[in-house]
Amino acid sequence: MEPPLPSHHAAIQRRAQESARLVLRGIALNAALAVVKFAGGIFGNTYALIADGAESLLDILSSLLVWAGFRVASRPPDENHPYGHGKAEPLAALAVAVFIFAVCGWIAWHAVAEIATPHRGPHWATLPLLALIVSTKLWFSRRMNRAGEEAGSTALGVEALHHYSDAVTSGAAFVGIAIAVIGGKGYETADDWAALLACVVIGFNGVSMLHRAVRDVMDEAVPQEYENAVRALALQVDGVRALDKCRVRKSGLSHLVDIHVRVDGELTVRGGHDIAHAVKDTLLAAEALAISDVSVHVEPAT
Repeated sequence: MEPPLPSHHAAIQRRAQESARLVLRGIALNAALAVVKFAGGIFGNTYALIADGAESLLDILSSLLVWAGFRVASRPPDENHPYGHGKAEPLAALAVAVFIFAVCGWIAWHAVAEIATPHRGPHWATLPLLALIVSTKLWFSRRMNRAGEEAGSTALGVEALHHYSDAVTSGAAFVGIAIAVIGGKGYETADDWAALLACVVIGFNGVSMLHRAVRDVMDEAVPQEYENAVRALALQVDGVRALDKCRVRKSGLSHLVDIHVRVDGELTVRGGHDIAHAVKDTLLAAEALAISDVSVHVEPAT
């Protein structure tokens, strides 16, 4: 029987598992919407909806990458990964960001092909269907974004942007189909032009997704407010007179801290060690900070 996980690792694992469950709900939503979009596109004679349905199927594949990333990130540290598996989460987000660019290019290619090919205009009944799709996607995007902020998850934030991009695509299709229906003959390609315009918006969102993922993979500095909170907590420990360096890097759903504390120079080695251990325990116990490991360096106060 495996020993129980330390509380800070258990909290990280719990957040990863909750995030993975939310991603699975998104997969189920995309599967249901794909069926609706394909049916609406075929019977309503609009390529924009068919392309939207194909994108929903591709979204399922990208969401599975994110889900797998959370499953790996939830694993505790082991011999080969002493700092845990947190990097699997931003790596999954990075893969999804790249995937978005591929999907964007695919939609643009086929939209151009439809513009160049004469075809009948879309049916008006696809408009209320698209309105329902857009509202559902926006609702789920906001829900996932809130969950990402609460969990400190880059991958959930990227997934939220992904669902928002889907809403943009469907919204553009709504505008294009409305123009085609109202304009009548000569406006049959309006929804295809709308899909092409949506690709530009999705491309900009893709750049934002990519930046967020690369930022975590490259260990960009955390916000100053977070570092200040770590410093304030460490200074509350008895025996800590001052702080020098405090470096924090994000690792998936948690943070790794490297901090230098100043203590009384006359203390014994054991005394300095006890203070360092107290600093580490205090930071690990702060669940709101989501810290999974702390390295404390002790220096004499001048």
